[in-house]
Amino acid sequence: MKFYDISRELFSADVYPGDPVPWSERIRRIDTGDDYNLSAFFTGSHSGTHLDAPRHFLEDGDTIDRIPPEFLIGPCTVVTVEGIVTGAQIEELLPRCQKRILFHGDGQAFLDRSAAFVLADSGALLVGTDAISIGSEAEERSVHLELLGADIPILEGAVLDGVPDGDYLLIALPLKLRGLEASPCRAMLLQGTLPRDERFL
Repeated sequence: MKFYDISRELFSADVYPGDPVPWSERIRRIDTGDDYNLSAFFTGSHSGTHLDAPRHFLEDGDTIDRIPPEFLIGPCTVVTVEGIVTGAQIEELLPRCQKRILFHGDGQAFLDRSAAFVLADSGALLVGTDAISIGSEAEERSVHLELLGADIPILEGAVLDGVPDGDYLLIALPLKLRGLEASPCRAMLLQGTLPRDERFL
């Protein structure tokens, strides 16, 4: 079985404009005479590779600690796209995809509102992108509202360079941060035998 780590290193990842920049501090250091090393760090909840929960755009939506784990672990399809993906393109793709889909577009894989609407209506379990956000600047809010309003978690900032299109086992687990709308996560793709097929019908 082959493993692909599709997570960005937190402290060197690009930061969404206006978001806080992650930093770390060494509190105890062996090289300065302490008995052990101990660090502290600060990050925004949308730093690096991260998962958005419905609470991100919905005041009464579920928080990151309430997303069902079965949405975050399971069969997944990686698809390369060019430009902004439309609903018509999604309708063509769905029969070939698992219910978790990651869009690869060299950091420019965005959905328009019609694509988000089709996915929200399809029974998708998770939607992801290698871009810093799932929606283009013009439609960012509407795309998030369509997906998160259907309780579909969004994986943003994935690293899909060198990952061939196809089916994988996705593991994308956020920190268990009570009450928050998002969390950085360590996301992995495993290539090999899938536990069960979850394709769209």
